[in-house]
Amino acid sequence: MQLPAFTITGLPKIVFGNGSAARIPELAAEFGREALIMTGAHSFIATPAWNKLQESLCSAGIVFEHGIISGEPSPALVDEIAAKFRRADIEVVIGIGGGSVLDAAKAVAGLLRIKNSVLDFLEGVGPELPYLGPEVPFIAVPTTAGTGSEATKNAVLSKQGAEGYKKSFRHDRLVANYAVVDPELLATSPQELIAANGMDAFTQLLESYVSIRANPFTDALAMSGIRAVRGSLLPWYNHEGDVAQHRANMAYGALLSGITLAQAGLGSVHGLAAPLGAFFPMPHGVVCGTLVAECTRMNIKLLQAEQPDGDALWRYAHVGKVLANNMRLSEQDGLETLLEVLENWTQELGLPRLSSYGMTSPDIPKVVANCRGNSMKTNPIVLPDEKVTQILTARL
Repeated sequence: MQLPAFTITGLPKIVFGNGSAARIPELAAEFGREALIMTGAHSFIATPAWNKLQESLCSAGIVFEHGIISGEPSPALVDEIAAKFRRADIEVVIGIGGGSVLDAAKAVAGLLRIKNSVLDFLEGVGPELPYLGPEVPFIAVPTTAGTGSEATKNAVLSKQGAEGYKKSFRHDRLVANYAVVDPELLATSPQELIAANGMDAFTQLLESYVSIRANPFTDALAMSGIRAVRGSLLPWYNHEGDVAQHRANMAYGALLSGITLAQAGLGSVHGLAAPLGAFFPMPHGVVCGTLVAECTRMNIKLLQAEQPDGDALWRYAHVGKVLANNMRLSEQDGLETLLEVLENWTQELGLPRLSSYGMTSPDIPKVVANCRGNSMKTNPIVLPDEKVTQILTARL
């Protein structure tokens, strides 16, 4: 077999496993004794893990400032936090939380030692100046199993409203020095977050597997992640079986989804997630969960009509066979199984429709007009505007 040429960009050092959060002080001390810890407003700091971390940092002689991210971060908030702590001689930034917290912390780490606004570097918004650093070392500690932000080089920032946008500050220098993935930190996740984040992680694994930039390296990781999610998303959501193992499987799947998306790109679900998250108060994972079945159905339909012998259809069918745990299925059965599983997950996880967040039919053209970002460019087939409209209408 002739392997295609591919390039793998920088990855963090990964520390994975139950209890691995106990190593945060040790890892932080590699960079200095002055830390900035960024968390969400409630979920992590309301748990015993927060007190335990503070005590262990103090014992290690590390002093720290504390910044809070509430909701999806905006460029203005990132600039505000960077300005507040720029003179504090911060030697390491530690982000502990979901994707929004990690993205904000990543951006702040990139801005603390320079005077620029993040708008100077934000794709498709400002002058898009080249980012030259220097950046502050960054440790990413996810408390949800969803975005995989701990393994990516982009910080996704949003401005919500009629003139809103959702864009990335992206550079290899923003990759975390350490990704500390402790499944025990997921123990307090509420059901709605398990559902939305789990579907986000699966969508990223699926889209990177069928991306036009997929390669043997990302294929192996995506398949490993899909197998982990297959047997653990619904059981964890329903609190069935070995819940601790399900948490670990989902944390692992989310981590791999971050690696694969960073290397191979995504697809139509994430292409639509950007404008939907900008124009409406829709959580990113909810958008992915509510759209993935319809987007996959449309991709498959067009591929069957236009590229029936192409690699992408085989890939979709292979995912269906893996989800069914039956590699003897025909290609058509694999495709049908994939769509059935995605529909079932959408229903069982209670993913709301787009109209639940105020979207109406007249809004569709604006969303379609703003969905042609980087993610849509790596979708396995080009979706005409009328097909994108059909997807959105089906989930309105």
